[in-house]
Amino acid sequence: MVSKRSGLVLAIGFNLFIALSEASLLARQRSQQELDSKYNWWQHEVFYQIYPRSFMDSNGDGIGDLKGVTSKLQHFVETGITAVWLSPIFQSPMKDFGYDISDYSKIQPEYGTFEDFDELIANATAAGIKVILDFVPNHSSDEHEWFIKSAARESGYEDFYVWEDGKVLENGTRVPPNNWRSVFTGSAWEWHEGRQQYYLRQFTAGQPDLNYRNPAVLQAMDEVMIYWLNKGVAGFRIDAINYVYENTQLLDEPLSETTDDPNSYDYLDHIYTKNLPEVNELLQHWRVMLDDYSKNNDGPQRIMMTEGYADVNTVMNYYEDENGTQGVQFPFNFDFISSLNNNSDARDFVYIIERWLIYMPHGHAPNWVMGNHDNPRVASRYGVQTVDSMNMLLMTLPGIAITYYGEELGMVDYRDISFADTVDQPACDVGIANYKWMSRDPERTPMQWNNDTNAGFSTASKTWVPVNPNYLQLNAEAQKQAPRSHLKVYQQLIKLRQLEVLQNGAFIAQAYNREVFAFIR
Repeated sequence: MVSKRSGLVLAIGFNLFIALSEASLLARQRSQQELDSKYNWWQHEVFYQIYPRSFMDSNGDGIGDLKGVTSKLQHFVETGITAVWLSPIFQSPMKDFGYDISDYSKIQPEYGTFEDFDELIANATAAGIKVILDFVPNHSSDEHEWFIKSAARESGYEDFYVWEDGKVLENGTRVPPNNWRSVFTGSAWEWHEGRQQYYLRQFTAGQPDLNYRNPAVLQAMDEVMIYWLNKGVAGFRIDAINYVYENTQLLDEPLSETTDDPNSYDYLDHIYTKNLPEVNELLQHWRVMLDDYSKNNDGPQRIMMTEGYADVNTVMNYYEDENGTQGVQFPFNFDFISSLNNNSDARDFVYIIERWLIYMPHGHAPNWVMGNHDNPRVASRYGVQTVDSMNMLLMTLPGIAITYYGEELGMVDYRDISFADTVDQPACDVGIANYKWMSRDPERTPMQWNNDTNAGFSTASKTWVPVNPNYLQLNAEAQKQAPRSHLKVYQQLIKLRQLEVLQNGAFIAQAYNREVFAFIR
């Protein structure tokens, strides 16, 4: 029944096609291509995530930087990548490697200068590559001027963050105001001796949550976004969006009954600190702002893409709400990270893929995230033998593909990093007995460019995290020279994505048994 209906639609489309004059058809095609290149350029894009510390070190200090990224733009040209997004480059004490921002309008010195950033934008634009910035709205660093002023109760900043007195027990002990937990274990409340109050911090102690119920905070963040748009970025990846609002009555969250560990984030069901409906209104506000900016300035449509691990209904509201009010261009689809793994069978893959397509509001673009800086790499999750097939899946599904740096080579986690060399704060906090599987350092090791010292990433005697020793065999230069390699398959797949059928064709999937599934475009 479905195939007949599809055939009917195609037949109608064909009859309409032959009725148009050739000149009219070509004019319409050119007009549509011009429109798509400006407004809908992102709908079939491959976005490549660069973790700046690990991509390329230009000055030999063991840390990747902006000049390093600029020096490797040819890699994207050769590979076919036309959009990259940078993990945070803003000024930061680096307690969470850039996700703790002490000044949203400055660049972290170890990454370079504004001149370096301007050079990157100029060279990327000349190469046909758009640059997206990571934007962290939920929290700042505790070293940010806003937090220092708020802690001192300076006028205009008193409520820039979420402050509470806490409770005093009968024995005189002061305790946090409720049972809310941090994502990185323990209480989500941190005592501030100077202000004599607790502040909310859903992540590390150095990342106090901003108070978006204060209009001054929203205005300040709007200004930050406009500042970077004026610098030439094509949009933002919005970090941890579903944590931005919390219940104002400070109600205790109920037990999840999934773990007996009271310090674990999973100990509670986060109905008051995560996925509150006000998030949609915030995204809609930013969408209007970006749309207005795009209309009033030359260049492409400026876009948003969001990080938010949530149920499918919640995430779909980020596209648009039940009234059709537009939110982000696309919320990240983490199903290949959170819903599938190397134990999933063919039925699981078909179900999870089609679930997104079924739930997604009409007229929007699906997307598929294979990996990122917070999770084990594809080859480590699914097995090294699956690298080509997973990239093939990523590149031939409808919509947008998101690649983490090094996945085009099949890089794997380096889990043998010693505790002494571990720098990821949550891993350091849990101690030597438990750090290995808490640490995110193994998936953040330097990009493996060649078989020179430090994989060609840096001339330093010691890099910020160790290079995976397998770089001697697994590196970009070797894969360029090989008759067949992960990189060459990846390049061919990106070329294949230019086909009309892969950009706009229908999608039909079938699980033939537990081991095999197929789909038709």
